[in-house]
Amino acid sequence: MLVQIHGTLANTVWLFFLLIGLWGLVRAIRGQGVDGNYLGALVIGEGLYVLQGILGFVLWLEGGRPGRAGIHLLYGIFSMLFLPFMFGVLRGDESHRGQWVYALVTLFLFGVALRAIYTGS
Repeated sequence: MLVQIHGTLANTVWLFFLLIGLWGLVRAIRGQGVDGNYLGALVIGEGLYVLQGILGFVLWLEGGRPGRAGIHLLYGIFSMLFLPFMFGVLRGDESHRGQWVYALVTLFLFGVALRAIYTGS
């Protein structure tokens, strides 16, 4: 049951990050900065990654092991830490440049989510 939830949530994560990445690109191309709506979407995305990590940890405790466990764990831990790290690097930069950075970061995390799925199966 938890394996199925973990897999479904993984699909939700990559789709969500693809969508907010594309939304971020559109905002950046239009010359818009980061606003509360976009930051809220980033918080939701981070929450999805954290929930995914918690489910993965519970599965690990129950004896479940992904296909390439070391790489899968690396992707999982990295994905939970990278967005807060970039938020700290930008230090509240809500400018046009900040929007470009967040757009590219979320598209990168979309790719990380796909890689995590491939290493987990």
